[in-house]
Amino acid sequence: VRVHLYGRPVDMRKSFDGLYALARHGVGQDPLSGHLFVFINRKR
Repeated sequence: VRVHLYGRPVDMRKSFDGLYALARHGVGQDPLSGHLFVFINRKR
């Protein structure tokens, strides 16, 4: 399993669809691949 970190702050009120889009386009990976995606907020 690979862990992908999205390094910019994310509004954690986004729905699943919003985080899915960030994983797909921001990280460039398929969110359904079985890998883990880590998002941070402004406070980290």
